[in-house]
Amino acid sequence: MSRKKFIIITIIVLIINYLLDFITKQYAITHLKGNAPVYYLYDTIMIYYIENSGAFLSMGSNWPIAVKYILLAALPIAFCLYGIYYCLVKEKNVTRIILFATIIAGGLGNLVDRLLNDFKVVDFLNFGIGNLRTGILNVADLSVTFGAIILVIYEFRQSKKNKLSVADE
Repeated sequence: MSRKKFIIITIIVLIINYLLDFITKQYAITHLKGNAPVYYLYDTIMIYYIENSGAFLSMGSNWPIAVKYILLAALPIAFCLYGIYYCLVKEKNVTRIILFATIIAGGLGNLVDRLLNDFKVVDFLNFGIGNLRTGILNVADLSVTFGAIILVIYEFRQSKKNKLSVADE
């Protein structure tokens, strides 16, 4: 496959993931902000607007602003930029490109929120059964989480295939 096709795949995956996150956050701001939680599927899914001023599960929300800029903005920006570069220039496996771009787009979705909204990220999804629930999150968080999980599974399977092919030789 040509490098041009890898670039197109990277850009498409980044745009789709970012736009899904952006559109759902705009919907949350417009339709959920200030309203009571809404429950679906016997309370398995809760939709509720909240602004998270930290990272995962509000970690870092009380950090000094200089620390926030370094750990919640500068470092993630550097990782995202390097990840985009890696997908566009280095990586030659389409599956990895799709998964890396999915993870990166999720990171970018929350980074843009942080940088444009005084370090606040819009969250609105909560999943669980009874008292066993996730934190409140958004589509960007889902992109990062599922992209990373699928990447780990993919890499595990690839390493097993490689070990089997070496053993066959």
